[in-house]
Amino acid sequence: MSSTSAALGDWATALADATPRTILKTAFERYDRIAVSFSGAEDVVLVDLALRVNPDVEIFTLDTGRLHSETYRFLDQVRNHYGIALEVLFPDSAQVEALVKAKGLFSFYQDDHGECCGIRKVAPLKRKLSQLDAWITGQRRDQSPTRNELAVVEQDLALAAPGQSLVKFNPLANWSSARVWDYIRGNQLPYNPLHERGFVSIGCEPCTRPVLPNQHEREGRWWWEEATKKECGLHAGNLDGR
Repeated sequence: MSSTSAALGDWATALADATPRTILKTAFERYDRIAVSFSGAEDVVLVDLALRVNPDVEIFTLDTGRLHSETYRFLDQVRNHYGIALEVLFPDSAQVEALVKAKGLFSFYQDDHGECCGIRKVAPLKRKLSQLDAWITGQRRDQSPTRNELAVVEQDLALAAPGQSLVKFNPLANWSSARVWDYIRGNQLPYNPLHERGFVSIGCEPCTRPVLPNQHEREGRWWWEEATKKECGLHAGNLDGR
C-alpha cells in the first residue's frame, strides 16, 4: 500500500461517521481544484449541501445525449433554482458516430453497457477529472451491491490520469434513500419528475426503467445484466475494491 493510500485510509476512518457537512467542509479545506458531480437525480441533495458549505463550488454534469427529456428540464431547473453555472460535459462526437455506425444505437442490449458508457460517460468525465485533484459524488452504500463497502473518502485509481493523484469524496455514503428523500421534502428541493413515475435510479433513457414496490432501485438500471456488474464506469473502482 502506498503512503497516499495509507493516509487516505486513516482519513476515511476518521471521517467514517462524520456528517456530510463535515466531510464537505474538510474536502474544501484540503483541495482547491475540486468539483461536485451532479447526476440529475437524487444528487440534488449533494448540490444543496455543497452550496451551503461553499457557495462558489464548481458543479458539473454529464450529457450523454440519451437522457430523458425530464432530466434535461430538471438540470435547467436546478441551474435556475440555485443560480449556478452548471457545467455540462459532452462525449466526443466522432467516437459516438463511429460506435453508432458500427453497431447501431442499441448495441448495449446485445453486448453490455460498458462500451457505450465508456464513450458517452467515462471519456468526458476523465477529461474533466484530469483538471482536478479531487471530486465529490452522491454515491450511497444502499444503492447497489457494488457500493456496500463504499468509503466516505478514497483514492480514485480507476479514473486518475497517469501520474495523477485523484481523491474521491462520497459524503452521502452513510445515508439511506429514505433519508435523502426526507431532506428533499423537508427543504423543498427540486427533483426529477421521473421519480413520481416509479423511476428511482435514473440514467440514460434506454437503460433506465421504473421499479416495482420492494424491488431494489438498481433493478431499474441495465436490467439485462447481472446485479454485481451494474456500474457504468464512473465508479468502476467499486467493482474491484479500488
